[in-house]
Amino acid sequence: MANTIYILNGPNLNLLGEREPEIYGAATLDDIKLACAARCESRGYGMSFHQSNIEGEIVGQIQEAGRKGVALLINAAAYTHTSVAIYDALKTLTIPVIEVHISQPAAREAFRQTSFIAPVATGSISGFGTNSYLLAIDAAIDTLL
Repeated sequence: MANTIYILNGPNLNLLGEREPEIYGAATLDDIKLACAARCESRGYGMSFHQSNIEGEIVGQIQEAGRKGVALLINAAAYTHTSVAIYDALKTLTIPVIEVHISQPAAREAFRQTSFIAPVATGSISGFGTNSYLLAIDAAIDTLL
């Protein structure tokens, strides 16, 4: 689909709604996917939404986004703070890349305060719960206009 925004989700995000709801809230990843699809459609864009617990699969999706997408939103979860492979893949992109987090990593454990994604991202949105995804969609689209 033309004008497709890729939304990639990293490890353990498939457990949203049951994992640490005091941090991540009650919404599931399916809830987020539905909200993102509605926002993309309302703005005239398609969406390709993926989640993986496997670093190499995320790298493959980043590469696909670079070939087929107009923008990439990525919540790499724990890989945000550890993955040189994801950093290297993102560095090759020429489309807008928005780093997304449900929680606010800067207000959490010290190891979560370093992002390998931020240096290669167009921008970052965090701390607004699942609404971070919708804000990131709008930011990505506004960057394209």
